[in-house]
Amino acid sequence: MVTWIESGSTKPKIGFIGLGIMGRPMAKNLIKAGYDLTVYNRTTAKTEEFRGLGARVGDTPADVAKGSDVVITMVSDTPDVEEVILGSQGVIHGARPGSVVIDMSTISPSATREIAQKLAERGVEMLDAPVSGGEKGAIEGTLSIMVGGKKEVFDRCVPVFEAMGKNIVHMGPNGAGQTTKLCNQVLCSLTILSMAECLVLGAKAGLDLEKLLQAVSGGAGGSWSLSNLGPKVIRGDFSPGFMVKLHQKDIRLVLNLANQLGVSLPGTALANQLFNAVEGQGEGNLGNQAMIKPLEKIAGCEARK
Repeated sequence: MVTWIESGSTKPKIGFIGLGIMGRPMAKNLIKAGYDLTVYNRTTAKTEEFRGLGARVGDTPADVAKGSDVVITMVSDTPDVEEVILGSQGVIHGARPGSVVIDMSTISPSATREIAQKLAERGVEMLDAPVSGGEKGAIEGTLSIMVGGKKEVFDRCVPVFEAMGKNIVHMGPNGAGQTTKLCNQVLCSLTILSMAECLVLGAKAGLDLEKLLQAVSGGAGGSWSLSNLGPKVIRGDFSPGFMVKLHQKDIRLVLNLANQLGVSLPGTALANQLFNAVEGQGEGNLGNQAMIKPLEKIAGCEARK
């Protein structure tokens, strides 16, 4: 049988598992790009919208995989990915030889390699393709996508990635995409921390915070976090583009990898402690800009306009 990888077709049938803050707009963009989509979500209410958009709804991850050339997973953590791919009703039990599983969650690189090996034993290819850009990037289809896996499989899947993102880079074998994402999360954590410290200092000094952002965003200290999360903070908007509890999950993966490699990451460890403080206040579902809250409490001020 000729597989999709061998067929030359540019429009594989896609299964999409996980319709959360990121997965929902990513799946919508695949529909907009003309892909035939089957979706699955543990909370079934989230699938009804997609039925109305012409997608099919699978009963289980295995059911989704049976009719798909490519299955994308976008769930919260390593155990969730292991369950939807390798569990008793997982993708592995429905995926055809020659099909491709693309995990776009952020999980452990070592777990990724283990999952890829188990899929390979069934003749199923795997790419790890975590993303960066937050909910805004997912909605606008401008995500950065960092990919690990066989180059020839990546090349066939580029059109699928292009429906969801703009900066798409093949990083190497399985696990390399996840390792790249962890490096990205070091940068994200520390730019959020620098944004938070900047605004707290400015607020305590009595500066106009909107003018402060205007003044520094275009200079050497500018960053995505400053331009996108800074305005949210001063408006008092802590709605999640990316939840504190999920960002902290990523930091734990970073610090675990750093421990394995004997690498010191003191800034990331500090960011982890600030997120711990936010979670300790029962605010883990807030956006990661809430890292500023413990710093505001220490300073005795709020960085609001």
